[in-house]
Amino acid sequence: MSYLNILQLIGGLSLFLFGMQLLSDGLTSVSGGRMEQLLGKFCNTKTKGVLLGTAVTGVIQSSSATTVMVVALVNSGVMLLRQAVPVIMGANIGTTVTGWLLSMTSISGDSFIITMLKPTSWTPLLAIAGIFILFTAKSEARKHK
Repeated sequence: MSYLNILQLIGGLSLFLFGMQLLSDGLTSVSGGRMEQLLGKFCNTKTKGVLLGTAVTGVIQSSSATTVMVVALVNSGVMLLRQAVPVIMGANIGTTVTGWLLSMTSISGDSFIITMLKPTSWTPLLAIAGIFILFTAKSEARKHK
């Protein structure tokens, strides 16, 4: 390992820590009490925290980004450490689930069970369920009219 590699390592670590500090300061100034209340509601049990971490990771497709956001929220005081641990565990579970879903696309066989395990078989069902939920859910705008 040369001196240049060590310098690059230190520079990368410095940029990472600087970015974490900026993210933490930004979250502190933007969040206020509302975000703290929402996170307290969504993370009041370990199960809810794991599910939140899994869902966020599923949406943004990056457990690293989820973990960085959670660390910044803890650093800014918006989230407690006991709330953050299940969310980070859920982020890791979300990454694993994504990997398993992708690996299911290469399953081959002619049986009904194998055909139904492929994501191409049940994706349309999820889309139909999403459309049904979208059209039947009550929105805030409809409640106030």
